[in-house]
Amino acid sequence: MFTAPRLVAALLLAIVGFAASELIKPLMPEGTQFGWFSFINAGLGAMVGWIVIGTRIGRGMSAAISNGLTGAAALIFWGLFSQAGYEMLRLSLRRRYDGPVEALGDLFRIATEYAMTIATAPVLGTLFVGGVIAAMLAEIASGHWR
Repeated sequence: MFTAPRLVAALLLAIVGFAASELIKPLMPEGTQFGWFSFINAGLGAMVGWIVIGTRIGRGMSAAISNGLTGAAALIFWGLFSQAGYEMLRLSLRRRYDGPVEALGDLFRIATEYAMTIATAPVLGTLFVGGVIAAMLAEIASGHWR
């Protein structure tokens, strides 16, 4: 159901996803073509904010902190999965794999490499602090708009 607090959570987590994406870009190898990277992660942030944080609004501020941490972790998971899936698809279209099982196995290797790359204090801090702030502001919004 469409509610203002869910919209607040979605918009704020989209901003967090975009900001974290901009912090990730300098960490990647030089010459990396990013394309829609930041916008895809912002879209993922909006979906995670709507689904993960938005469905748990109205349980108080202490629950909002937990919801924000959960939302940030979900954003990291889906961001890694989608970006690694895209890279695996790009490599498979270049015929780098002998079969689908090898491609799916490489998906986890790519995701692990990406996870090690983004495991820095600025990126994780932005994601987790931003997720908590987004959830807390959505909780405040639920008190104003019912």
